[in-house]
Amino acid sequence: MVAAIRVPKTQRARREVLKHAPKLRDNAVKYTKKNDNIRPFESGGESSLEFFSLKTDCSLIVYGSHSKKRPNNLILGRTYDHHIYDLVEVGAENYKSIESYAYDKKLAPKLGSKSFFAFIGEHFESAEELKHLKEVLLDFFRGEVVENLNLAGVDRIYVCTAISPTTVYVMHCALRLKRSGTSIPRMELVEVGPSMDLVVRRHRLPVESLKKEAMKTAEHAKKEVLKGGDHVSLGGEWAAPSPSAPPPTTTSVLSSAAHASPSTAP
Repeated sequence: MVAAIRVPKTQRARREVLKHAPKLRDNAVKYTKKNDNIRPFESGGESSLEFFSLKTDCSLIVYGSHSKKRPNNLILGRTYDHHIYDLVEVGAENYKSIESYAYDKKLAPKLGSKSFFAFIGEHFESAEELKHLKEVLLDFFRGEVVENLNLAGVDRIYVCTAISPTTVYVMHCALRLKRSGTSIPRMELVEVGPSMDLVVRRHRLPVESLKKEAMKTAEHAKKEVLKGGDHVSLGGEWAAPSPSAPPPTTTSVLSSAAHASPSTAP
């Protein structure tokens, strides 16, 4: 889930971005009041965001603010175990709202649908700021992980073009499938908005110890096998269970899921 938070006195561009957050991604929770003292990049300032993460059980956070020094400001944050994992601060410039686009409303992407991402430009590979922003954006719109995908259910794409080492133009488009004469349809892009320039102002990478903990996989975590009950897996090795050991419980399985990587968070 995503928690979208803004301060009461915000400019139109940021208000629009946060207002449309639930339309661009499902499972979003929005807060609008008494949030003007949040300073995530200052020492101890992340505690407020961690409070909202715990309160809403959200692993991803968007915080919107506005000041003379940092106008139209957005902070994207990921959490692990309700602790701030990393942060990217961007300025929203040249914003164009959903309402300003004229198109056939039948093409409007549906809430909860899968989306494509296209990253254009060498700066996504060479600039540390944009490499980090790319990783965070993919996590924000990842959604539920599936093994099979019906192409007809993919109705949107975010085209992200690196203009400079710190600036990305983001365009939200609907996908229109057209006949191509083959089994693979031809795709056309229709701009449906919003669109904006995202200028990276600050970013904070995860602390190494927290990153190591968050990147643990099920193969490295202690886990129990529910089927059969003949064996218990300890760090990838099989061992016979103690005769007096209690049967596996649902609680133990759920607790192991807390060690998932932030990149797999919904």
